[in-house]
Amino acid sequence: MTPMPTTDSWLDEIPQRLQALDEAHLRRRRRATEPAGGALLNVDGREMLAFCSNDYLGLASHPDLVDALCKGARRYGAGAGASPLVSGHSTANEALERELAAFVGLPRALYFYAGYATNIGIVPALVGDGDAIFSDALNHACLIDGARLSRARIHRFAHADLTELEQQLTNSPARRKLVISDAVFSMDGDVADIPALLALCERHDALLLLDDAHGFGVCGPQGRGSLAAVGMSGASASRRVLYMATLGKAAGVAGAFVAGPDDLVEWLLQKTRSYIFATAAPALLACALRCSLRLIEDGDGRRAQLQHRIAQLREGLQPLLARSGWRLGHSDTPIQPLLIGGNVEALAVMEGLRDQGIWVPAIRPPTVPEGTARLRIALSAAHTEADIHRLVLALDRIACAPAIPPTVSHGA
Repeated sequence: MTPMPTTDSWLDEIPQRLQALDEAHLRRRRRATEPAGGALLNVDGREMLAFCSNDYLGLASHPDLVDALCKGARRYGAGAGASPLVSGHSTANEALERELAAFVGLPRALYFYAGYATNIGIVPALVGDGDAIFSDALNHACLIDGARLSRARIHRFAHADLTELEQQLTNSPARRKLVISDAVFSMDGDVADIPALLALCERHDALLLLDDAHGFGVCGPQGRGSLAAVGMSGASASRRVLYMATLGKAAGVAGAFVAGPDDLVEWLLQKTRSYIFATAAPALLACALRCSLRLIEDGDGRRAQLQHRIAQLREGLQPLLARSGWRLGHSDTPIQPLLIGGNVEALAVMEGLRDQGIWVPAIRPPTVPEGTARLRIALSAAHTEADIHRLVLALDRIACAPAIPPTVSHGA
């Protein structure tokens, strides 16, 4: 007998739930993009000056990377075929892991196909039921989700509040304690106090997991990352630190890795489900990444150009901040958050820039806290002095114009 159709299925609620997102100005929209050279991007068929990419060194379209990728495809093919523990761990991936470990000054590295998959996998591999996780309030979603999947007790401390963290560590009866933190925070651009975090971990027998997605390639000598920037790599590396970084931002390709003591990395290889049960990253990507490491190492000129663009933007925005009521976050990194406040207002500024041929998506809750909707201005070595000047002038025009809420608009 054919079952009777239901009239009150929960699936019928989806259109209303989508409408609620629209009413709160929280629906996201994907844009079809294509590189147009330098910092230019074709967005839905229109060429725009983009300030939204995490390609901080401008390497994603570098001809040497493209050539290495093509050579890798000709040698290894397009796909990996299996998980790393079956047949997917190619000689290219093996070589990349050795070079990544040497580059960040840690004993061993494990290469993953994606950054999100790295953190949601390694956190549950390290701790579980009966253990304790201590998480900065502004950590990236992949760290948060990894903590939830672990079933460990989660202690959330106020952003960068080391006093609260120490109290939580002191009061926790758990034998295994894991402190997790971004190194460079993805929406604010500020940097964690890594030496202080490690000191607390030493004092309370905890392990520190650092996500350096936005510091690798940019921070530290020769772009070796946030650990190297504070002198905690190489001979000074601690057995209490696991270092994770992504390879699709400053490195310009894709994937991620975690590095640290040999025994900890071996444990992750044995126990991380997102590594064991997923097809390995294709070897052609490893070929491109090995080339990228050399470009990063020799990229002091790119990093210097990036610092010049950061300083230029921050100086250029000062005159309009007071009269606009907007606030520029405290950041010396390529992530420059311009806090607008409300969702409608942030979307209006985004649309005002789009009308002037500049693409900076608005970031709203739940990605950022309520009341802190913003433009996340992402700078790159590919930006020119003229690009920054154009952005500042465009924002100045918007700040001086009457506020007009957008009719239909979607940010991030």
